[in-house]
Parts: sequence; structure tokens; C-alpha cells
Amino acid sequence: MKACILDYQSLCPEDLDMQTLWAQSIDGEAIEWSLYDSTSNKLTRERIKGQHFILSNKVVIDKAMLVDNPQIRGIIILATGTNNVDLDAAKALGIPVCNIVAYSTESVVQQTFAMMLALKSQLLPFTQAVKQGKWSESSFFGLHGYQINEVAGTTLGIIGYGSIGKRVKVVAEALGMNVIVAQSLSGLEACDRVSLESIYQQSDVISIHSPLTPESNNLITEQAFKQMKPSAILLNLGRGGIVNEQDLADALIAKQISGAATDVLTQEPPSPDHILLNDSIPNLLIMPHTAWSSRQARQQLLGQIVDILQSFSTNTIKNCVNQ
Repeated sequence: MKACILDYQSLCPEDLDMQTLWAQSIDGEAIEWSLYDSTSNKLTRERIKGQHFILSNKVVIDKAMLVDNPQIRGIIILATGTNNVDLDAAKALGIPVCNIVAYSTESVVQQTFAMMLALKSQLLPFTQAVKQGKWSESSFFGLHGYQINEVAGTTLGIIGYGSIGKRVKVVAEALGMNVIVAQSLSGLEACDRVSLESIYQQSDVISIHSPLTPESNNLITEQAFKQMKPSAILLNLGRGGIVNEQDLADALIAKQISGAATDVLTQEPPSPDHILLNDSIPNLLIMPHTAWSSRQARQQLLGQIVDILQSFSTNTIKNCVNQ
């Protein structure tokens, strides 16, 4: 039984216990693993030849590749998002595609509030000022010059209310924040939700936790920024394509909003001349798509891979997204 991981290094496996995964078998037959640190589009077709199970985080698996490999028994996406695999083609060919769910909730929530509090407490400009010697030159015991704002009593607007969004609400309320949740972008109504316009207009902090879908693509544009408070901050821990990056840069430069933080970009990794990497953009915090990747979250991800592989032996396939 052959299985490959096409972008093994995306797991940052060095600090993980991998032994349970390597010991797996399917129908009593040991798995022979092929590991590739990363795989370009040109190499994908060659590397999946003869493989019964394909594990991929972001490597694209298209219809032609599936048609040419009838031996494939299953595909496991090493993340929650499934847009890198042609699900319809896989279904038509009888190939189950499984994903990993709810493994990184605490990790993403932690980074959400780390970003929020860093902006509200001005951690980066204060740290930079200290390193520049401005505290050493101060006439007082402390250093001022950047306005710190408390989150207690302010309003958090959440866009995307899955397991992460729900957990963000709990933590925000523990910090004394008022929380409002946007109506589902898919059109499903909920009596306790508010419109996107209300999110934009009422929120002091807007936190995005939505997947990238046709409904969420390019959701936050110039028109949305014009409706936000000048004191508002925007957090994107969903997907890069949800926020129009040129419009975000313009909004920060024009001070339509007071700050923003993002863990994701439309192009990952970004080109060196990416619009948001411009040093002239004020009060912007960028993390390199790391919110999901605490050691604990990655170990939980591995545990789900094991569970999914075992489920193929019992024909009770777990986390299947296309059947």
C-alpha cells in the first residue's frame, strides 16, 4: 500500500511525534510512505503515479491527474480548506476526499487576540521606540506617545462563525467585549445575527474567520472601509482573498481605519513587491500564515490523519467532503 505526502514540510514535522502515522496499515497491509518536502505543479503528476493515498496541504490535484490514476483510493487534505482538489471529479471517480477539521481552533483564537491586543496596546511601536533609545531619553519613568486603548466595553464583529468564530466570541466576552456576529455569507438566516453593514458600522474590531468561497471572495473592499469607524481595526485570519489588499493599504494610509492585522495574503508566499509589504503603510501587522500552526494543533492534525486512514479499513470513512 503506497501513500505520499506532497508538501511534507508544511507540517513543520521536526517537533512532532510521527511514529503513529508511519506505523499505519490499510486492510492489514503496511503503508509504504513517500515524503516530499514540497511539490511544484510540474512534479505532481509524476509523484502521484502508483500512489493509493495522496496527502496534500496546498498542492493542486486536478481532474486530469485523477483520471490518469485509477489506483487512488483516497485523498487527505492536510487542512480544512478543500479548494486545491477537484472534488466533483473525485466524486465522479469514486475517490473519497477527506479534510482535517477543528484541529487549530485554540491556536487561531490565540493569534487572533495576540494581534488584536498588539494593535490596541501599541506593542510594536513602543518596542521600536525603546530600541531607538527614546525611553532612555524620557524625563519620566515611562514613555508615552502612542495611544493605548482598552478592549473592554468595545464591540467585536465576527465574520465567519464556525468553530473558530464561536470560540473567539467566548474569549472576547471574557475580556468584557460586546460581540455581534454577521449573517452567514451563504444566505442562511439566523435571528441573532446582524448584517454586514451593521458589522462595518458598529464594530470597533472586525475579525474575519471565514473560508474563501465565491461569497467571501473580495468581500472587504473600499465600500466596506468607508462604512467603518476611523478607530476600527480589522483582523483577517480567514483567507487572503477575502480582503482587497489594495483597498486595505489605501484605507490605512488615508486613516479610514486605525489599524489592521492579517495572517493571510492572496498570494502566499508574497512577492517582494507585494502591496502590503510597503513600509509606508501605517499600523499594519502581518504574520506569515502561522495562526494554525501551534505544536499542539499540528499534533492534533496528525491524529486526525491516523483516524482517517484507519477508517478506510473499516469502510466508515471519516471527514469525507465529496460523498
